[in-house]
Amino acid sequence: MTDEKKAGSAKDSHYARLRRAHRERKQVTAPSAPDLPEHQVRLYGLHTVRAALDNPSRKILRMFVTRNAAQRLELGDLHALPYPAELVEPKAIDALVGSEAVHQGVVVEAHRRKAKALSELGRASLVLVLDQVTDPHNVGAIMRSAVAFNVDALVTTTRHSPAESGVLAKSASGALEHIDHIEVRNLANAIEELHAAGFQTVGLDSEGPEPLEGTLEGGKIALVLGAEGKGLRQKTRETVTALARLDMPGAIRSLNVSNAAAVSLYIARQALKG
Repeated sequence: MTDEKKAGSAKDSHYARLRRAHRERKQVTAPSAPDLPEHQVRLYGLHTVRAALDNPSRKILRMFVTRNAAQRLELGDLHALPYPAELVEPKAIDALVGSEAVHQGVVVEAHRRKAKALSELGRASLVLVLDQVTDPHNVGAIMRSAVAFNVDALVTTTRHSPAESGVLAKSASGALEHIDHIEVRNLANAIEELHAAGFQTVGLDSEGPEPLEGTLEGGKIALVLGAEGKGLRQKTRETVTALARLDMPGAIRSLNVSNAAAVSLYIARQALKG
């Protein structure tokens, strides 16, 4: 074999090894994060984590944070924090929450917040009730609007509702820490309890007989929203005080449930001022 052919063969072998190594690297997956106990949750994102750290009722167990995120959160000396905190590279957080999560360089492991009972509403005047809204992105966005409009509590069902999670908390952008969450087993019974407590319960329905503005009355309002597509369940529709619609003059006659929540909460707040 000539020197030229030997050189060509060595070059081909070199590229073959590179291609094989590239294929092997592609097959390696990031290590999966260990599962947490059911009563714990991973929360990520700057706004989400800052709100959790500032919430005295939130029990933080551990933190993983990049140098940049630690500076933005103004954490100071990590060793002085009342929980273990570790300075890591972003890929370490990717391994915990997934590379698709917009974690912004920080994740905390914490105890989930404990849901309250309906009997703990106290002097509430505005309540938001969700009838099997299951998408955590939507529920998180709804929480954000609810906090913005000073809603006293969010009521969901124990089943067919998303559990507290990093996705929900990130969508809520800190609002998770600022609203009372009430879980009920039977929504129809819960609505009846709201009636007994003096609430007018109004279900949002695109085919409702009257606009929401003309339906709201009294000093205690509970808005009830159903899941996208399905809307309110029949039993819920039969139990609420009234059904009402959001009047929209455009070609599209319905909104995403989180947008509908924001609009209806604004209307409810205006009604409670009157």
